[in-house]
Amino acid sequence: MIAAGEGGFHAPTIDEFFPEGVLFEGTIFELNRIRLVMIVMTIVVGGFFWLAFRKPQVVPRGLQNVGEVAIDFVKFQIVDEVIGKEGRRFLPYLTTLFFLILAFNIAGIIPPLQIAGTSVIALPMLLAICTWVLFNYTGIKEQGLGHYLKVNLFPSGLPKVMYVLVTPIEFASTFILRPVTLTLRLLGNMMAGHMVLLLFFAGTSYLLFDAGALLKPIGLLSFGMGFAFTAFEILVAVLQAYIFTLLTAVYLAGAMSAEH
Repeated sequence: MIAAGEGGFHAPTIDEFFPEGVLFEGTIFELNRIRLVMIVMTIVVGGFFWLAFRKPQVVPRGLQNVGEVAIDFVKFQIVDEVIGKEGRRFLPYLTTLFFLILAFNIAGIIPPLQIAGTSVIALPMLLAICTWVLFNYTGIKEQGLGHYLKVNLFPSGLPKVMYVLVTPIEFASTFILRPVTLTLRLLGNMMAGHMVLLLFFAGTSYLLFDAGALLKPIGLLSFGMGFAFTAFEILVAVLQAYIFTLLTAVYLAGAMSAEH
């Protein structure tokens, strides 16, 4: 955490995302603060769904009701809307994707965790690769390798000479940029949000407790801005989980379609 030192206020740096190990230091199992956040939030999500459905009832009550509402959100608002009912076989993956990302994102505003598990590149990249493998596997399985490549690299209705330009663009867009953009969008949003919150709250601490009396009202303003951005970060956490899952559904729908 940033703090005001002898030289005055110190702005947050990228070092926040490279914390020192706290367990098993120097081994391949070394755990730092961010990895512990990932473990804790994975247990929370897994524990919630286990408790909700450990003894399912025909007429749901209590936690089962909440769990079914959560799953229905992904089923009706993402799967059915984007892919259709034939896409429900992907519901377990898309539900896991949405709630894991949401949990890792929201950890950034939960004391004492206070950093998103998705604010380091490893996790967004891993999830993007899983999505990339799944939609390509689905496309090849549904259409065959030749037809899948044809509909993605050679869009119908274009003059053949245009393929010289269009095919490299389609290849880069479909097979290279999709996982890259999925990764960078999620990573960039969560890193930026964490840095903004750190800036305001570190500034609040400095202005209220270390700066002169004339600057203390600005410290209160900084605290107010930090509080407002915390609320905004909740919206970003939900929105980014939704966008990642929605785009995964869009890629799956495209892979299942014989037309491009």
